[in-house]
Amino acid sequence: MKKIPDKESTEIKKELAELRAQLESQTKPKKKEAKKETKPKKKEAKKETKQKKKEAKKETKPKKKEAKKETKPKKKEAKKETKQKKKEAKKETKQKKKEAKKETKQKIPKTMEEEFEDQYTDEELRNFRIEKKDMEQLTNRVCEIVASYGDNGMLQNELWKKLKLSIRDGSRLSLRLERRGMITREKILQNGRWTYKLIIEQVPISLDSIQNAPCLTCPVEQKCNVDNIYPEPSPKHCELIEEWVIQEYKRKK
Repeated sequence: MKKIPDKESTEIKKELAELRAQLESQTKPKKKEAKKETKPKKKEAKKETKQKKKEAKKETKPKKKEAKKETKPKKKEAKKETKQKKKEAKKETKQKKKEAKKETKQKIPKTMEEEFEDQYTDEELRNFRIEKKDMEQLTNRVCEIVASYGDNGMLQNELWKKLKLSIRDGSRLSLRLERRGMITREKILQNGRWTYKLIIEQVPISLDSIQNAPCLTCPVEQKCNVDNIYPEPSPKHCELIEEWVIQEYKRKK
């Protein structure tokens, strides 16, 4: 291989550099023109896409409104139907409960008190009397016995046995006391038979506790006062009251 002299090589390099510069100067304006041409195209494309989106939105809005308008009456109709169904279901359940109650009432035999309730009026029960019995004393005695059992109450057949009353008289008496609001009767099943449990509501006032109190016949009762100081008469330091309380306590024991 022949070596190229230095001068020739430098000249060749210069020529190559000039050629490159010419090529670059020719390509740059072409790129700029291409960019200028593409920019307006991109802008137009963006405008077109925006316009299309707007038109699509405009088209979808009325469709949505129409769909809402169509769904609203359907929802209202569905709500009305559900309400109507609920009302009908409630009516059916009420009717079934009434029928069930009637069936149970028919199955359970009537007690003597229920038969008396059908037979006697309020006036007849108020005027009801038992031979050789003081009705007020008997009423007080019944209330005292029932009250001693508290809120638990007692079976009426046990009460009639204690008072030696017939079932007929005892049943009418319990109805009389219930109508007067002195007791309540709760129907229960006892040993396979329907009966009533009596519960006290109102205890009659009795004077037995103060019948022998000395204050009723005390000659200085008008002067007696809790605020009096000894020797003036006062229940705080009265010997008669002390003796009466001791006697009553011993008698009850």
